[in-house]
Amino acid sequence: MALNLEQKKAVVAEVAEAAGSAHAAVAAEYRGLTVEDMTELRARAREGGVFLKVAKNTLVRRAVEGTEFECIQEALSGPLLLAFSMDDPGAAARLVKDFSKSNDHLIAKLVAVGGQVYDVSELDRLASLPTYDQAISMLMGVMKAPVEKFVRTLAEPHTKLVRTFAAVRDAKQAA
Repeated sequence: MALNLEQKKAVVAEVAEAAGSAHAAVAAEYRGLTVEDMTELRARAREGGVFLKVAKNTLVRRAVEGTEFECIQEALSGPLLLAFSMDDPGAAARLVKDFSKSNDHLIAKLVAVGGQVYDVSELDRLASLPTYDQAISMLMGVMKAPVEKFVRTLAEPHTKLVRTFAAVRDAKQAA
C-alpha cells in the first residue's frame, strides 16, 4: 500500500530522530523472513534498546541527511531493515548477528559507526563491544587491581613469617 505525503513525512521524521540519537546503525536484507520471524525480531529489538525500521530507501536517504549516518546513503539498495543502537553501540550488531544465526534469511549488508560505513565483517567486532554495565565492571576491576596487589604485598612478609614458624613447629613435633 502506497504512503501519502503526510505518512512519508512521518516516516522520515521518525527515522531522522532515531538516527540523530543513535550510536551505531546496521542494515540487513530481510528478504524471505516470515511475519512471525519479523515479530520475534521486533520483540528482541525492543528488549535490547534497538530502533528497528523497514522503510523505503529513498525515505531513509532523506532521513539520514545531516546526521552521522549520512554515509550510508549510497549503500542503501534492495529491501533493507535498519537497526539503530540507541543505548549502547553494539546492541544492533548483537541483535542482527544473534538473529541471523537462527535465521538464514536475515543477511547483514552494512555497518555504520561514527560517520563511517564499515564492511559487514566488522559486525562481529561491533557485536563484541561490551554493554555499559560490562564496561563499568571491567573499569572497576582494573581500578581495584593495584590496591589489591598492594595489600597482598604488605601482608606477604607477615604471612611468610607465620608459615616459617609453623614449619619449625611441625619439624620439632615430628622429631
